[in-house]
Amino acid sequence: MIRAPKVRLVDENGEQLGIKTADEAREYAWGKNLDLVEVAAQADPPVTRVMDYGKYRYEQEQKAKLARKHQVSINVKEIKLRPKIGIHDYNTKKGHVVRFLNQRAKVKVTIMFRGRETQHPERGRDLLMRLAEDVKEIGQVESPPLL
Repeated sequence: MIRAPKVRLVDENGEQLGIKTADEAREYAWGKNLDLVEVAAQADPPVTRVMDYGKYRYEQEQKAKLARKHQVSINVKEIKLRPKIGIHDYNTKKGHVVRFLNQRAKVKVTIMFRGRETQHPERGRDLLMRLAEDVKEIGQVESPPLL
């Protein structure tokens, strides 16, 4: 509902029709079988536009849907390693990391310690640094190893 006594009227083609009373603007829109929409309430006088409001809302929803479609979501994949991992197992896990990085996913590498392995955290750090060095052509370390 437009409460201002006078409004600046813009027709459906974007041409300004000047300053009119709110009733004249409503009559103009009604005569064209369209809606009168207030587009800039803060202006003096408020700017109103003659348009098909249902069509306008539909177009805005389509634009928003298209923007969401083109938005890139970042996946975080996790790889878990043990400090006493074998050579072949390490190469397999490294291959998984490379594949995830090629898919534009972020990779979180976790070292799982069991029992007395916790007394040697430097082995886990060395393993992480070795993996980072092996895949440095494809990706980069975002945060250093935390112990």
